[in-house]
Amino acid sequence: MSARNADMKNIREPGLLGALLVASMISAALLGILFFAWRVAGMPFVPFDTFDWLTRVLPGRLIAFGIGTMVNIIGVLNLGPIAATAKMAEQAMAIAILFIAGVVGGVILFLVFRATRSRYGLTVGLALGVVFGFPAMLISLHASATANVGPGAGAVWVLAAFLVWGAVLGRAEQQLIGIAQPTGQLAEPAVERIDRRRFLVKLGGTTALITVAGAVVGELAEARRREAVMKAGGELMRWSATHPLPNANAAVQPALGTRPEFTPLERHYRIDINTIPPKVDEHEWRLKITGLVEKPLALTMDDLKRYYPMHQFVTLSCISNPVGGDLIGTQCWTGVSVQRLLPDWRLKPGATHLKIRSADQFFEVVSLDAIQADPRIMLTYAWDGVPLEREHGFPLRIYIPDVHGMKQPKWIESI
Repeated sequence: MSARNADMKNIREPGLLGALLVASMISAALLGILFFAWRVAGMPFVPFDTFDWLTRVLPGRLIAFGIGTMVNIIGVLNLGPIAATAKMAEQAMAIAILFIAGVVGGVILFLVFRATRSRYGLTVGLALGVVFGFPAMLISLHASATANVGPGAGAVWVLAAFLVWGAVLGRAEQQLIGIAQPTGQLAEPAVERIDRRRFLVKLGGTTALITVAGAVVGELAEARRREAVMKAGGELMRWSATHPLPNANAAVQPALGTRPEFTPLERHYRIDINTIPPKVDEHEWRLKITGLVEKPLALTMDDLKRYYPMHQFVTLSCISNPVGGDLIGTQCWTGVSVQRLLPDWRLKPGATHLKIRSADQFFEVVSLDAIQADPRIMLTYAWDGVPLEREHGFPLRIYIPDVHGMKQPKWIESI
């Protein structure tokens, strides 16, 4: 009899493998729902927002080391174009971080239930949802780059999604352990095993359906959006379609098989620490000029385009580009020289530098002496004769020779 009781106890007390399975399935379903809501309704996508927030708070040297290591691995293993592959790797890491965190939280919840035999699965699960959802809500409220809805609506959605995740996880793991079974009723070991198996099969089928449906429908919605953007972009005539390169008749021609002198827009590299680029509405965007100025300004794109345009061929190369790497491109950029803009900004006599901050909070400082000495420093709003793409800094980026081509400046402070 004691052996039978021991056998039943072993069956009624599932191990960590079952908890891992349950937490993995429910966390995967959460990711599928978040992805669906992001692509279809413009809600915040927590994995990407959290990853981007982490890259802002972690030490810069650590981030630089991570980017350099990633680029080297992609090059050594020849995994494909460095820019596209690195961006996919960043996004995969972002999703993996949230997934692993969800699984760990689920396992901890399971251990609590198994140790305390608590019957408050829903309450404890909701508490876990708050632990995960509240920080995610704050990130989406203040630093979301993925949301296309108001901060309030995005924050409410994120918290609600994690509360549901926690509640479902709590009830599922409580049922896995068998706490809900009335006291004094002991099922036969075989029955117990079959019931638990049926529960896991049903849970797995349901979560798999939610995860796959969310991913597929979300990706289809994104594909339609990209198709619409490409169709709109295809209607614009590029400069290179009707103009030869300035050195087209040069005596020395590029060797066959080498990188082209003029990079097609589709092949221009992009590498940064954002999982997705910030979305900027051109009609609401303003370039704010503050600091040591006689009067603060807020310039629109139309204001900048009223200046005589400047065109220059520029070769950009990522600082992480290995020898012979593809993180390099040459384009004809169009914009306005900052040197030409300075008189209209009316800087105070004590000003010596400009501090330029972008939409993703990256900033750079450039001296006024450098601007006065080099008219090539420019605010650029077009390349190859067409507006910049979102992934490449729409609606504006600044080019500083021998430094970088910072994307989406929104504030320029005279200091």
